[in-house]
Parts: sequence; structure tokens; C-alpha cells
Amino acid sequence: MVLDYHDGLDSVCAANDATAVDIANVLGNHVSGDYFWRGMHPFYEQRGGPDVAETFWQPLVRAMAPLQRRCDVFFAGDNDVDEGATTWVCSMGSLIGRFDGPWLDIPPTRRVVQLRYTEFSRVADGRIAETAMFLDLLSVMRQAGHFPLPPPTGQPGFYVGPRTGDGLLHGEHDPAEGRATLSVARQMAEDLSEANRIARESGEERLPHDVLARCWHEDMLWIGPDGIGSTYTIERYRQQHSLPFRFGLTDKEFHGHVARLAEGRYAAWFGWANVSHRPRGGFLGLPASGPTEMRVVDVYRRDGDKLADNWVFIDLLHWLSLQGLEPLERMRRQLGIKEF
Repeated sequence: MVLDYHDGLDSVCAANDATAVDIANVLGNHVSGDYFWRGMHPFYEQRGGPDVAETFWQPLVRAMAPLQRRCDVFFAGDNDVDEGATTWVCSMGSLIGRFDGPWLDIPPTRRVVQLRYTEFSRVADGRIAETAMFLDLLSVMRQAGHFPLPPPTGQPGFYVGPRTGDGLLHGEHDPAEGRATLSVARQMAEDLSEANRIARESGEERLPHDVLARCWHEDMLWIGPDGIGSTYTIERYRQQHSLPFRFGLTDKEFHGHVARLAEGRYAAWFGWANVSHRPRGGFLGLPASGPTEMRVVDVYRRDGDKLADNWVFIDLLHWLSLQGLEPLERMRRQLGIKEF
């Protein structure tokens, strides 16, 4: 059903003259009457297919048509958060197009543009009842030459799909495989929680290599959002993301997930928001500030009894906005679109 929705949406988004009505008609064929859509800053929460089409899809198509979906991971599963009461589908990959018109006032490049995405869809009664759409918006700003943050600790603009090329799970899979994948991912999260507790009690911020090696392969690949970048191997992950995250953010509080699912060797989860904390200076090269929160996606691939790949999306523009920083507004002023 979600594949049919993607086929219909992709077909209309490939047309240069697609209108919000055209897109809303496709959504109307697949989403529920009380459809709830979560989007990243500045889109936020929308209700109903027409609002989603007008707020998000049609402006994107107008700027980047013909739009093409390149899906690398697709799987479904019962929601571990509510003990299987709901069913979700996770889709991850890239939307590519010709960046010929402004989008969010980001100036067009007239070159091919890659917009990384992860989409979670809750299905019920043969319809899509709920969607969470995470995008790497900062990557689009970088591709247009308007990146607003200091140089990242990881490698920016680096994205690859699964090493094994088996991320499109369109058929049936042994449920035991999905349970095994989710078990490893949950154990990894528990290990990090244990490390956080020890750090609080000892007053020493550290994350030993051997803690990560319990659930990660040594040659693990962590593909982060632009602003943080990607890292390769446990040791570089520690140096280029984990330790800056741990040192730069304090008073962390986990708020749980909306959905947590797995199928085969793939698992994913997201929260709204997952975690709150207080920047104490240094993370993303930014100064200390007051409390803020992060909306985070993790998609995992398991290889044997450990995790091998981790794709991460974070609504960094929302995180920055809660600290009084608005990169899109600053870009508009720099371009003369909005006066001081």
C-alpha cells in the first residue's frame, strides 16, 4: 500500500507543472481523512492531504521537478513502542531533482540536487494514517553554497546506501530476524545509557571503545546529517561525533520514541522529540545556551550479531530555532530577501 502511494506520488512529482491540487488528489487516494503529517522545521505538523500538498510537496516540486525518488531502505514492522498495536513502514533514500527554482528561499543552482529523506508511515485500515518526514535540509543549503554552521567534525555531504544492497524488503521475512535486529539496537542504546549514568556519577565524560564494540562492528559506518557529517570505524565515530556530542551537551533526558520497528536485518526509530539537553558550548562549534531538544531518526543495518550501518537524521534547524538561531532567516537577509 505504501509502495502504491509512492508510485502515485512519484508520478505526479515528476511533472513540471504539478499543482497542489494534483498532489492532494494522489494523497487523497492513499491517506486517511484525519491524516497527520510531521515535518521538519519550518514545516512542522500538518493535518490532511491538501495541507501537506500545499505546504510541503508542491513548493518542493515547483523548485526541483522532475523529482525522482531513489529508495535504499524499505521495510515494515509492528511498533515495539506500543507492543504491536500499530504498524509502521520505514522508507529511506534520496529525492533528486533539478534545482531550478528557489525552495524555502534557498537560491537555485540549476544543477542536480540530492535531498536525503527518511519517511515513517503508520498504516491502518488500508490507508496511511500518519507520516513523519525527516529531511537533510542543511545539505540542500550546502549544495547551494549557503551553509550556516562552522565546519563539521565528520565528513559532510557523504551518503551511501546499505553495503549489502539488500535494503528493499518488499517480501516476507522471518520475524525472528527482525526481533534479533531490534534486540541488538536496543542493547546498544542501553549500553549508551549505562555509559551516561557512569559519566554522571563519576563526573568524567568518556565513552570507552569496548562499550561501543559490544554491539558495533569495528568497521561500522555512521552516516550523519549535514552539520555533523559521517564517520567510519568505531574510533573515528567516537572522535568525530560521540565525544563531541557527550562533551558539548549536558543535562540529557530521554523522552522515548513514537515508533520503533524492525524487519529482517533493518531497524529504525524516531521520536518527537527523543531527547532534551542543554548545550554547554562546543557542539557544532556553537556557544552554550539554554535547554533545547532534538528530534532524531536512527536507521540500522545488522550484520551477524552486531550493527554495521547507522543512518541518522536530526531536525537541526528546529534544534537551532529553540536557541534563537534561524539559519533560513539569516540567509534571506544576506540575500536581500528580508530586510533587517
